[in-house]
Amino acid sequence: MATTITLPCRPEPLEIDPEKTAVIVIDMQNAYASPGGYLDLAGFDISGAAKVVENTKGVLEVARRAGVQVIYFQNGWDPDYVEAGGPGSPNFHKSNALKTMRARPELAGTLLARGTWDYELVDALKPEPGDICLHKTRYSGFFNSQLDSVLRSRGIRNLVFVGIATNVCVESTLRDGFFLEYFGIVLEDATHQAGPDFVQKAAIYNIETFFGWVSSVADFKGVVGQIAPNTEEA
Repeated sequence: MATTITLPCRPEPLEIDPEKTAVIVIDMQNAYASPGGYLDLAGFDISGAAKVVENTKGVLEVARRAGVQVIYFQNGWDPDYVEAGGPGSPNFHKSNALKTMRARPELAGTLLARGTWDYELVDALKPEPGDICLHKTRYSGFFNSQLDSVLRSRGIRNLVFVGIATNVCVESTLRDGFFLEYFGIVLEDATHQAGPDFVQKAAIYNIETFFGWVSSVADFKGVVGQIAPNTEEA
């Protein structure tokens, strides 16, 4: 039986049905969260990533017990980077991973290429049975992916976001979801930005004011954790 819960959020609490809710794990890959990954090699500060991994792990444990669908995204391209686009694509010019490899040719084929360590999810957040894994080639998880059909076929309308980076892939996916009539919620302490603190604050402000809601790991775990475990009875 469906149970509606009230999740503390800004700018106001949001009523959600756990059966119509998914936790969207954005790009928790070695590229973005591990020393020696793409962000680290490109000179970005990843010092906050370890805490985000820890917080996300706790969120997923609670979500699975409550029967909330978990959906992972992995960002990247084929080994030849055809999916990344050539000079005629804005992505070719704006992707810092592609720019890093052009500046450092010895890294070509190692950053965000499927089949590489860089592309893989961090060890602490490996998918479990029942989780869904999707691939994306641009910032937004809705672009040229199966996400919308996966969600609609399951009646999911509420999307709880965790992952990296708040100001890029998290916000882009939440924003596209807003235009498709999904309710997007960011757990701000289970996300991390690739830049200084003001970037995180700006992204959270933008989401809270215009495109969605903002909550915390403690509030999510406190409310969702009270739901009885999702078990099948004979």
